Amino acid sequence: MAVPEILAALADETRRTILAKLKEGPINTGDLAEYLGVSPQALSYHLAKLKKADLIYETRRKNFIYYELNLTVLDEAILWITQLRKEPPYEK
Repeated sequence: MAVPEILAALADETRRTILAKLKEGPINTGDLAEYLGVSPQALSYHLAKLKKADLIYETRRKNFIYYELNLTVLDEAILWITQLRKEPPYEK
């Protein structure tokens, strides 16, 4: 897991909105751009950041590309963040 890429991807509100939309299920790029109200170029930029962080993956169906959440990486990131909250063992 590349923690810096994950945290950088999650730092942007548009990318968090994309992840929230993907929680509903796979969506193609055209529908996603329309939902967000962004240009295809802007969407491509954000999707590249999310893919670099391995938070999403794409599948091709005929002439369309669909994006889905990579729940494995999300689970690993949550586990890593949760471990930051735990108290270190008391040492004498």
